Amino acid sequence: MGKYPRSPLAPEQFPALPVIDGVRFATAQAGVRYAGRTDVMLALLDPGSVVAGVFTRSLTRSANVLDCQAKIGGDSDRGAAIIVNSGNSNAFTGRAGEGSVKAICDMVAEVTGLPAERVFTSSTGVIGERLPHDRITAKVAELVDNLSADAMAAAAEAIMTTDTFPKGAAAEITIDGKPVKIAGMAKGSGMIAPDMATMLVYIFTDAQISRAALQDLVSEMSNKTFNCITVDSDTSTSDTLLMGSTGKSGVDVTGNAEFAEAMHGVFLDLAHQVVRDGEGATKFVTVNVTGAASDEDARTHALAIANSPLIKTAVAGEDPNWGRVVMAIGKSGAAADRDLLTIRFGDVLVAEKGWVAPGYREADGAALMKEPEITISVDIGLGQGAATIWTCDLTHGYISINADYRS
Repeated sequence: MGKYPRSPLAPEQFPALPVIDGVRFATAQAGVRYAGRTDVMLALLDPGSVVAGVFTRSLTRSANVLDCQAKIGGDSDRGAAIIVNSGNSNAFTGRAGEGSVKAICDMVAEVTGLPAERVFTSSTGVIGERLPHDRITAKVAELVDNLSADAMAAAAEAIMTTDTFPKGAAAEITIDGKPVKIAGMAKGSGMIAPDMATMLVYIFTDAQISRAALQDLVSEMSNKTFNCITVDSDTSTSDTLLMGSTGKSGVDVTGNAEFAEAMHGVFLDLAHQVVRDGEGATKFVTVNVTGAASDEDARTHALAIANSPLIKTAVAGEDPNWGRVVMAIGKSGAAADRDLLTIRFGDVLVAEKGWVAPGYREADGAALMKEPEITISVDIGLGQGAATIWTCDLTHGYISINADYRS
């Protein structure tokens, strides 16, 4: 399926995703960069659908992101289209990038009958190379002809770059006796330290909700999930999350806590899958920080741990090097007191009161580090602030993938 071996942390198989009434998908081989595989996907939402989104805050974001940001606030009952290509990010391509976005949007609008302002584009892949958009526009009619309600799995494969497996998640709940469905897909493996959502994520629901209310939920859930993962501390120029609601279920979910919980579950599942597919990853790591002076301080400490190359390589080598955790806390810039720290690897108490715990045995820590999923917990001892960040280890595989990414 992909160029690289499947991650050992990957799920056994792609999940069975429910059909979302009011949205259809299609894929095509446009040859943007890859030969012999699909690299473009189109999602078409029926009239009456609303779309919300969050995007990278990178100051060098792509033409696609800028165009989506300009369009996302518009309310319309005309439906919408999302077209995505892999292999080329259309970032740092100047006016040519803007021209590529316009050409693609205009062609999709022409073939579907949608206004161009209801066409959202994403591009992912190499930065700084002009997008051969004519290869994409040449496939738009084929894409529209092949639209199918049950093709989301194929769409998830088409948007992959260095991903080793396609990523999907879903939830089905009952509200007032009626079913409501949510299903989504994501791509992402490296350049992962989101400052909005992450990478490329597309989620769909048949729930009925206003665009403004959906936007509030998307922003809230992104902050709790995608903005809490990191693979390598690098924020992409192309990060985009779009969520479409078709309203076809007829169930109004505005203010509904059960729907919000289900939506959170789908977001978190996809976010975790991105970490599990971290380039070269062999360990899934949860970093819990409690007892900080504030939640913001807790997040700062947790990210310092999760992004530390020294900690990530120690995890890769299955070395319970707790001294590196002390280092990360000390350098983070958030409030800390050496003599108040408590550190645990899993349920093993490693350090407390400024020194190694009296009952700690290196063999216990080493045994825990051999597990594929590891939790590092730190209590700062200063207050009630708490945060959780999810990350992975750093192996030679990450170097291998990124050293030859353009070759």
